[in-house]
Amino acid sequence: MGETPVEEYLCTRIRRAEQALMAHHEAVLRGYGLTMTQYTVLLALSRGDGQSGAQLARACGVSQQSMATVLNGMQAKGLITRSASATHAKVMIAAPTGAGRDLLDRAYDEVIVLERALTDRFSPDEHQQFCAFLDRATATLTEQTPTPPAR
Repeated sequence: MGETPVEEYLCTRIRRAEQALMAHHEAVLRGYGLTMTQYTVLLALSRGDGQSGAQLARACGVSQQSMATVLNGMQAKGLITRSASATHAKVMIAAPTGAGRDLLDRAYDEVIVLERALTDRFSPDEHQQFCAFLDRATATLTEQTPTPPAR
């Protein structure tokens, strides 16, 4: 073991920041009856035309099976619609409903408060530098992640 205390490890600090971020978002979204995954789906769908379950699963970092369950629940709540793709008959394309867009707008207005608070904690130069550090850390974490063996 090294001499650096665990609480000073970069991975520990990144994890604590991620936990605080998720705790904030989950607390805010709970008030709207949304999970983080449902919110991310609505956010992804708000940025363009409809998307398939596979596309949304990748955007949310969940399995296609998990996304199918999420989409079924969101459709039952009236937050999204699903229709057959014009190019692939077996692929269903999700799109937000008016109710889904309205809910996203209300939730986003509250979630973005944290982004603004974080941004306000740094000067413009510090913000740019911090983003560069996070991007570098993310690249390192991605590079160091083992890939599963081919089947």
